[in-house]
Amino acid sequence: MQLSFIFKHNEKSLKEYLESSLGSIIDLTTTENSSRMLSVRLRGGITYLRVHRIFLEAGDKILDEISQFIRKRRGRTPLINEFIRANSEGIKANSKRKLSVNPEGRHYGLKVFFDSINEEYFGGRISASITWGKRTSRSSVRRRTLGSYSFNTNLIRINPLLDNRKVPPYFIGFIVYHEMLHAAVGVGGRPGRRSIHSKEFRRREKLYKDYEKAIAWEKANRI
Repeated sequence: MQLSFIFKHNEKSLKEYLESSLGSIIDLTTTENSSRMLSVRLRGGITYLRVHRIFLEAGDKILDEISQFIRKRRGRTPLINEFIRANSEGIKANSKRKLSVNPEGRHYGLKVFFDSINEEYFGGRISASITWGKRTSRSSVRRRTLGSYSFNTNLIRINPLLDNRKVPPYFIGFIVYHEMLHAAVGVGGRPGRRSIHSKEFRRREKLYKDYEKAIAWEKANRI
């Protein structure tokens, strides 16, 4: 069963993509400033780039146009303009929407798992929020993934199907660890060929102390 389904950039992968395209150092800052979606400043051989967080969702063609804009510092940007127009409603809605975070379930509290794993495996460096997903019909829940991590909102969601006494704590811990690992590792691969489950990700995934037991339990139980 697939654990995550992510098609977003994070700041690290976006910075690496632009640096590879331009062959220069990028100091990248993402913002919620909808009045100035993109700004560029060159100082001391470093390009200081500020972009709205919506560009973490942009495709490679739009990022290539950003690279051209940075290189020339002028010129037409039809793809960027169209991308901003297409996402204008989402930008407005996102600025007004507050994330709903509910880590306390009927049987398990996710914050306990998160804090313990964060300390043991990540030195307390993971700053993501964690929540149970919304409960819905059992058949619908089963079709969803067990966990997800959004680079855009820095939020981990865990499928509420796992909030069940029949699900062992070590398995929930493994799912939480898996999603926290996405926050830690980011998106790997070359520009245009990004991978959310890189070799480095798979290597570190196996460091989870109950990895083998969790995988065996998942195979033996239809979730």
